[in-house]
Amino acid sequence: MIVISVYDLKHKVIPDKLSLIFGIITFIGLFFFHNTVALSRDFVFNPHFPNYLEFLSGFVISLPFALLWLLSSGRLMGLGDAKLAIGLGWFLGWPMIFSGTVFAFWSGAIIGILGILISKIASRGIMGIKYTMKSEIPFAPFLVLGAILTFFLEFNFFSFFYF
Repeated sequence: MIVISVYDLKHKVIPDKLSLIFGIITFIGLFFFHNTVALSRDFVFNPHFPNYLEFLSGFVISLPFALLWLLSSGRLMGLGDAKLAIGLGWFLGWPMIFSGTVFAFWSGAIIGILGILISKIASRGIMGIKYTMKSEIPFAPFLVLGAILTFFLEFNFFSFFYF
């Protein structure tokens, strides 16, 4: 996840190979680890066949990102973020992925607003870059940050999504 974040920060694109590798690893992890963080605050090794919510969590969270990419023709969000969201959904599981996504949008909004404000105050911007409302800001680092915060701090804002 760190490699994907750094690559996206530098190049503003997420390579398909990195998303595919991450997706394969997290998909395999579905069969060997049972994410019970929201229920018993534990992430345990438990070989099993994933239930439908565990399997669908990657696709369910990826769908809004893909629709945003499709409807905006890639101007609002890249398709790489949707591909990354599949793996993150499998990594965090249902319903934790929703908390991770909320953290991602909050942190992205805060950093984006701060970047614009600091650019307006500083005459040369931040590190020579002037941020505006039209500036492209990579979203993968925020998705990864949200996933890491949700995983390690065990935040679950949406526990009512258990079926």
